[in-house]
Amino acid sequence: MSGVSTGRDEHSGQDVIIVFVTRKVPRDRLLREDVVPDELDGVPVRVLAIGEVSAQERDL
Repeated sequence: MSGVSTGRDEHSGQDVIIVFVTRKVPRDRLLREDVVPDELDGVPVRVLAIGEVSAQERDL
């Protein structure tokens, strides 16, 4: 997992939890502890593959 955020589903407008991952992997290829649940406390969870994440130097 690379990060987590909240947002709105682009189709339903419903509040969702977004889990950012490097790449998506089919559930049947993951260990049980690595599977992201479909919902947490009644809030739908979406998984979004964003590729590799690295820190960037920022000019101030």
